[in-house]
Amino acid sequence: MTSWIDALAADDLPSDDVIGLAVAGRDIAVYTVGDAVYATDNTCTHGQARLCDGFLDGHEIECPLHQGKFDVRDGRPTCDPVTEALRSYPVKIEGSRVFVQID
Repeated sequence: MTSWIDALAADDLPSDDVIGLAVAGRDIAVYTVGDAVYATDNTCTHGQARLCDGFLDGHEIECPLHQGKFDVRDGRPTCDPVTEALRSYPVKIEGSRVFVQID
């Protein structure tokens, strides 16, 4: 079953940055790029590092461990040594709250 989970207040979103959150028992990274908000798993598929500790450059998050990169819009790897995609999650903002869709 798919449901929208209230993750955080929209006012708590970082500006062009990433934040790590626990959402429905999952470690999720939430990114803002301009006016858009995205969410992926927060653990790198290559080195088991937390992506919220990495560097966000546009639509790419760089893993702090081995500098692999992912596209935050869909979780796909964009450079070596990363080869496995991150799980990504739909995000919506309603009123003053940010919701992440978890199945």
